[in-house]
Amino acid sequence: MRRIQAGNALSAFGLGFTVPYLYVYVAQVRDLGATAAGAVLAVFAMAALAVLPFTGRAIDRRGPLPVLVGAALVAAVGAAAMGVAASVAAVVASAALLGAGTAVLQPALATLIVWCSPAEDRTRAFALQFFLQNLGLGIGGLIGGQLVDEDRAGSFLLLFSIEAAMFLVLAGIAATVRLPRTASLPSAAEARPGQDAAPASGGMRALLGHRAMVQLCVLGFVLFFACYGQFESGLAAYGTEAAGIEPSTLGIALAANTAVIVAAQFLVLRFVERRSRTRVVAAVGLLWAVAWLFAGFAGLGHVSQEMATAAFITTYGLFGLGEAMLSPTVAPLVADLAPEGMVGQYNSAFALVKQLALAVGPAVGGPMGAALHGPYIITFVVFSLGISVLALRLGRGLTPAQDHPYAAARSRVVAQHRPAPAEGPGRAVEAAV
Repeated sequence: MRRIQAGNALSAFGLGFTVPYLYVYVAQVRDLGATAAGAVLAVFAMAALAVLPFTGRAIDRRGPLPVLVGAALVAAVGAAAMGVAASVAAVVASAALLGAGTAVLQPALATLIVWCSPAEDRTRAFALQFFLQNLGLGIGGLIGGQLVDEDRAGSFLLLFSIEAAMFLVLAGIAATVRLPRTASLPSAAEARPGQDAAPASGGMRALLGHRAMVQLCVLGFVLFFACYGQFESGLAAYGTEAAGIEPSTLGIALAANTAVIVAAQFLVLRFVERRSRTRVVAAVGLLWAVAWLFAGFAGLGHVSQEMATAAFITTYGLFGLGEAMLSPTVAPLVADLAPEGMVGQYNSAFALVKQLALAVGPAVGGPMGAALHGPYIITFVVFSLGISVLALRLGRGLTPAQDHPYAAARSRVVAQHRPAPAEGPGRAVEAAV
């Protein structure tokens, strides 16, 4: 587990070096224009959508380790190629490799974490993964910003070379992990689906027949659409157009988001892991509704520029707090819903839903945030409240072990260590029974 988490952090560190500067690199440094830069970003997302439907079955058939190593090598080739690409065809091909490789990493890492953690520790394991990812992205972006120079293509070659090296390190670390020959998905019986469970060999059709997983995928789409899908598109456009936020302030807001996640992750973990997962997600929906109201205040409240800026940064901070609550909640729930032998397919399906939301979110939110300021805020307040409704509905169909594993574990302990029955003939017979 330590090796897997270390590789996860290093790969995020490498991504942080280049992701914020990909558009600038293609459009300005390589002088290929905004259209080519937009095509690169689109191909990056489309490559993920193309490979994820096949990733889960490969993970379940071959195991997550070889899939992880292969994906890291593909991503390393894509990053290295991007650093020397000088034509539209070259940058598009490099983006396809990089997007496909990084997309496969997510479900492969998630499956490895499930394989290497018992059910009672899974919440903390996924919280640590999310913490390290954000820490790596934040540090990588900070250092990359100091190294990058728009007037020197060589500075970008350095960034992409560092990114490629981090993927190679991830592949090397993963290759040293040794799982037992008998390793199987450590999914306790009570943490598997109930009457609507999908059979382990049923593939995507069986997954779609698993009602709780379908509900979770719908909830996940709304979560990612209403938050991550707006960060660098609709919300950024709204902030600059409606609230008059300076472009440099957007960077501060994103930094505040990361800082809240890093600072709050383990502070909220104890609170989150002792409560119903679906109620935690419902609370996040309410929190994000408040965040959108802060954004509305910033752009529609007719306040001073200082107050608008503070409210806008607060919006990103509240989003970060919600993300810290979600990280130890949603990913373990996906794992606990998966029947033994299908956890890779479940993780890949949820990753595919995330990618779809990240593709649709900017397409819908960007134009609305730029031009329809009032309707934009109202729409996403409603979406946030919808998260709460969907989460509570999902909770009705989960077993206690799936929705509230902490309470279920305590119930088992109490049942196994109950006091001895009182003495007497009747009690003696009851104890024997």
